[in-house]
Amino acid sequence: MSLVSETSRTLSSLEEMLEALKQRDENEKPKDCPPALPFRPKLASRTRPPSPKRSMPNTPEKRDIELENGKREEEFKGKLGNVFGAKMCKEVDSSSESPYVNSSAQKEYRQRFWENDGANLDNKLPYSLPKFREDEWDDNISYFIEKKLRVWCHLKNRQWEPGQVQSTSGDKASVLLSDGSVVAVPVEELLPANPDILQGVDDLIQLCYLNEPSVLHNLQYRYAQDRIYTKAGPVLIAVNPFKEIQLYGSKLVTAYKKKLLDSPHIYSIAETAYSQMMEDEVNQSIIISGESGSGKTETAKFAIEYLVMISGGNNHVESELLQTSCILEAFGNAKTLRNNNSSRFGRLIEIYFSAEGGICGANVQAFLLEKSRVVQLAHGERSYHIFYQLCAGAPSALRDKLKLTGASEYNFLNQSNSLVIHNVDDAKKFHMLVKALNTAGISERDQEHAFQMVAAVLWLGNITFEAIGNGNNVEVVQCEAVINAASLLGCSANDLMLALSTREIQAGKDKVVKSLTMQQAIDTRDAMAKFIYANLFGWIVDKINRSLAMGKEKTGRSINILDIYGFESFEKNSFEQFCINYANERLQQHCYRHLFKLEQEEYELDGIDWTKVDFQDNQECLDLFEKKPIGIISLLDEESNFDKATDLAFANKLKQHLKANPCYRGDREEFGVRHYAGEVIYDTSGFLNKNRDTVHPDTIQLLSSSSEDLLKLFASSFANQSKKTASSIHIELSDFQKQTVATKFKDVLFKLMQQLESTA
Repeated sequence: MSLVSETSRTLSSLEEMLEALKQRDENEKPKDCPPALPFRPKLASRTRPPSPKRSMPNTPEKRDIELENGKREEEFKGKLGNVFGAKMCKEVDSSSESPYVNSSAQKEYRQRFWENDGANLDNKLPYSLPKFREDEWDDNISYFIEKKLRVWCHLKNRQWEPGQVQSTSGDKASVLLSDGSVVAVPVEELLPANPDILQGVDDLIQLCYLNEPSVLHNLQYRYAQDRIYTKAGPVLIAVNPFKEIQLYGSKLVTAYKKKLLDSPHIYSIAETAYSQMMEDEVNQSIIISGESGSGKTETAKFAIEYLVMISGGNNHVESELLQTSCILEAFGNAKTLRNNNSSRFGRLIEIYFSAEGGICGANVQAFLLEKSRVVQLAHGERSYHIFYQLCAGAPSALRDKLKLTGASEYNFLNQSNSLVIHNVDDAKKFHMLVKALNTAGISERDQEHAFQMVAAVLWLGNITFEAIGNGNNVEVVQCEAVINAASLLGCSANDLMLALSTREIQAGKDKVVKSLTMQQAIDTRDAMAKFIYANLFGWIVDKINRSLAMGKEKTGRSINILDIYGFESFEKNSFEQFCINYANERLQQHCYRHLFKLEQEEYELDGIDWTKVDFQDNQECLDLFEKKPIGIISLLDEESNFDKATDLAFANKLKQHLKANPCYRGDREEFGVRHYAGEVIYDTSGFLNKNRDTVHPDTIQLLSSSSEDLLKLFASSFANQSKKTASSIHIELSDFQKQTVATKFKDVLFKLMQQLESTA
């Protein structure tokens, strides 16, 4: 009885909320709406007809194919089996690389979609197509003058302003702007505007004219009313509100789950993925992309929150999953110039579901942590949140054990003159982190070890060097930092000082100890700090995954949520931005592939009459990165293999080999890449060292002899991986040149794309 009453009260409050939303929408309608557009008959359905099925010969059929270069090639085509819609594939340049393989799951899923759901697409479009295509704009401008319809005018300040065309003379038009002024502009700087009745539509495909100012105006109109979500066909556009808005919570989750609301929302995307996974038994992926600071991480958290709430929300794995974001953000996010909580790594969260639809496990893949941020910061930015949270929130007993002081006392943190984030309490965040670690099943002992490694990195940064002898070599300055760092690292102060200021070299049968220069010593110290922190981050991710998988069985049903770092373009862009923007290029190609390429190829194969959609393909830019042997990554690896190579030599090599590429521009120690999101200029300073990511054997030896088990684990894992890789390519370990960061990252991206390709 009490359960029924509770349900009734919940439904009643939900109905009140929906009625309020409906009333709000009614009140927000323009009072001076023009009459509805005249009725136009619907276009003939363009849904995909089922591909004709015909029996194939059991013996291979010999067929001649006409290639573009006029040559002929013999193709043997055997029995295809149960495959829908064979793809028309272009010849691929052997020097280009692609992560894609044929996916039968994708083909079967698209077939089911078009046969079951495609027929309903036309019925979902409330507005007919525009009367004029925009390529006919010049011929129909007189219609806009006669009807006094609005246009968009591109002014000299590059802003778009609405207005009405008063008259035209040659290639000039006289336009009355909304402020009453009249301007003369070239006709080519005008674009048609949509009627007022379409203002603020929730799906951009409902607009008669899909041009830049119309899309931006529609997004801005909705944004001003806190409607931050807008659809663009199958894509959801989310605009970061930079404030708290009442768009989330259990009531709205229930509304989207019960299909009581269908307005654009991340909940709607998550619900669609969940429903299709359960109904079609095809794994799904939600890809969240955008520039840095656009709100990707928060959007990912809302998607996870929705899936947890609709799948039951009662078992322990769901609680652990919700706390995962807090842990990963503490160790993997930082304040940048654009974003106070910027993800400095990419992550793919796989959520596994039982046959009944409940969450039964999860797995986190993390890639390309920005290690350089541990030791080097741009002005106004911060290192990873955990450093400041630990300094501000650690209890007194832990502070004493780790010899902690304030964040302002550490060189790795105070170099950027940015120690706090406005309206963020680092001490409170630390307490939230500890709670999340407890929920995730990470023991108190493991937590202390993790915090000990964080403190060790901070004290390493305070170790300094002084010149000795003729000034070319250095030794470590004995100070508090050396003693504290050695204690936390589980080694003697003398061993640490030797590892940071000298290098043991094999000379025949003898070993010679060589003193390092100032720059070599600084690089060795920084490399040790980066190595420890990067391995700590990987260890924490592994602990999370063990907890999320413990006692749970993986099923064939899953939803992937990809939250990857956003496109970046700063005043100074280095190797990190190079990798981040390359990842965004590859992700953009994945979207092009599914939104345009594959669908249009199937339209052609099925004989559908449609106007081909032109789009700006970024394959040429990807070739600039990936092509062998003269892509940027190949040339970077080539230079990285020479110890005496310089960043300037790398820049010159790029200019020598790539100057003819339209996506490349070279200038001294810089080079520019024309990305899909705009040109970015990269400073090659530090490219080679960051790509090599060298950790000297003396450092590994020091950590191997540590009394701390965690550091021994990091060192042994590194040594085992090196031996495994060296063995696989049949070379001696002493001659082993490990895989570079750029190549390793490219391989990770290819595997990621293949994983996404295997889902719907």
